Amino acid sequence: MAYKDVYEAWKADPEGFWMEAAQAIDWIEPPSKALFDENAPIYEWFADAKVNTCWNAVDRHVEAGRGPQYAIIYDSPITGRTHKITYSELRNRVATLAGALRAKGVEKGDRVIIYMPMVPEALEAMLACARLGAIHSVVFGGFASNELAVRIDDAKPKAILAASCGIEPGRIVHYKPLLDEAIEMAEHKPEFCVILQREQEVAKLVEGRDYGWHSFQYGATPAECVPVEGNHPSYILYTSGTTGQPKGVIRQTAGQLVALNWTMKNIYNVDPGDVFWAASDVGWVVGHSYICYGPLIHGNTTIVFEGKPVGTPDAGTFWRVISEHKVKSFFTAPTAFRAIKREDPKGEFVRKYDLSCLKALFLAGERADPDTITWAQEQLGVPVVDHWWQTETGWAIAANPLGIEELPTKLGSPSVPMPGYDVRILDEGGHELPAGQLGAIAIKLPLPPGTLPSLWNAEERYRKSYLEHFPGYYETGDAGYKDEDGYLYIMARTDDVINVAGHRLSTGAMEEVLASHPDVAECAVIGVSDDLKGQLPVGFLCLNAGTNRPAEEIVAEVVKLVREKIGPVAAFKQAVVVDRLPKTRSGKILRGTMVKIADGQDFKMPATIDDPAILDEIREALKSLGYPKS
Repeated sequence: MAYKDVYEAWKADPEGFWMEAAQAIDWIEPPSKALFDENAPIYEWFADAKVNTCWNAVDRHVEAGRGPQYAIIYDSPITGRTHKITYSELRNRVATLAGALRAKGVEKGDRVIIYMPMVPEALEAMLACARLGAIHSVVFGGFASNELAVRIDDAKPKAILAASCGIEPGRIVHYKPLLDEAIEMAEHKPEFCVILQREQEVAKLVEGRDYGWHSFQYGATPAECVPVEGNHPSYILYTSGTTGQPKGVIRQTAGQLVALNWTMKNIYNVDPGDVFWAASDVGWVVGHSYICYGPLIHGNTTIVFEGKPVGTPDAGTFWRVISEHKVKSFFTAPTAFRAIKREDPKGEFVRKYDLSCLKALFLAGERADPDTITWAQEQLGVPVVDHWWQTETGWAIAANPLGIEELPTKLGSPSVPMPGYDVRILDEGGHELPAGQLGAIAIKLPLPPGTLPSLWNAEERYRKSYLEHFPGYYETGDAGYKDEDGYLYIMARTDDVINVAGHRLSTGAMEEVLASHPDVAECAVIGVSDDLKGQLPVGFLCLNAGTNRPAEEIVAEVVKLVREKIGPVAAFKQAVVVDRLPKTRSGKILRGTMVKIADGQDFKMPATIDDPAILDEIREALKSLGYPKS
């Protein structure tokens, strides 16, 4: 079947479509139906089934004879270690950890916070919770104490599983002091903590509360898989909220199993036994869906990578991992590729490795500019798929479904909506806009399985944040348009659509033009307040390594380019060259924070910022342009 046939089959019979997809899952009690809509607009999928995630991700593969297959390959260029774990070993390790947690009173429905670096034990902790029906909440390792404390108070965990430290290029990140401080700050206190002591730093344990990872498990009776209801929360993942209070996105067990399993073949085009690599972190949704759960549910080998795209040791580290471990399908953020392209614009490192095993590259997390996609296509010679999704959805809203049909690539577009997603472009009044017109991207309810049914202990906030603005729709918070072929274009967050003298303009379209300049490695455009025109665009440019020309020349050229490609209506006249852009650890550029600096407003330091010192550089760059005005 072609993509159009599959999409139409879903549209014609969503119930039948998802019940058929559900047959690939091992149920203890199968669902009586797919969609439960009695509490609309709060929807649930496969709610009356009984099932266990860990069984589906680990045990069933051992039972089916896949025990000797590698489940996890840990590759850490930072420590120089590689370690491979088979499905049989993974089952034993997870069952023992789950048994030790159960012996300390962790049961179905209890919350457990996981605060760890990219090591196999992080996945084992997630799976051990799933085995018991405990609800995990992974907090990015090294997160600031106050942010961790807020999450402890919201989730109220019975236990916290953490590591003594994380390792970054050139520095050790001390997790344990951050954890101790967070517990001190939090009103809710966990009953106990389990600490993975890493050889790079052995942490001081608090007597009576803290246990060493290995001694904690010693002699524990392995736990069996506990059946849970289909609508039982699998995890809570906190995403930053506009109010400063993080939003706890819930993922329900059965919907996640069905949806992620469906995507592994239909979107990523891997078969059980193939090696799949998502170069992300378990602190992000990509790490949940495509480092831990998706690949393991589907019987793939997943890679846990502790390193960076450049500097561990060089811009060839991704190609080494792909070549060495025979990666078939690779998923990373556009920002990683921009970093590699900046260090190695001619792709000299690419040619040092045999990449014949690689069949596709997937990009997500930040808009993939056409220039980066073109570079990747030229260097790798495989389909490069920009696909679009959110923490809230848990899997792709729009993609090029390589396992169904490889559709023509359109630069700047994440291709087409996936089955389950009825995507519409709406104006402020909620009316659908014609092809080519920029508007708010919304998804007609119900959302498909595997997406958020609500927020943790905050249903009212869920309704207000996502459902109120456009009744009957989920509001994505992104702006964009569809073309006449139904391809979607994500141009900006709705906050990043700027109003210049009454014209609604996309900062993403301007960034696309800036990125096409041969000397520009990476860029961002923000709208700053202007008394006359409402807002004016300002560009920030990071240049390719080895660029040896005056910044003023390059700025003059990009201003001219925007005028030529978008027109004088953009009023794009100001740009500045900077060394780097402020980003979250997952690679999203913090445009909103940059706007506040430019407008002289107070702002809260973003919890997910990679390096707060960059904001001082941005402040200086804006000062050189005369911002803030007052």
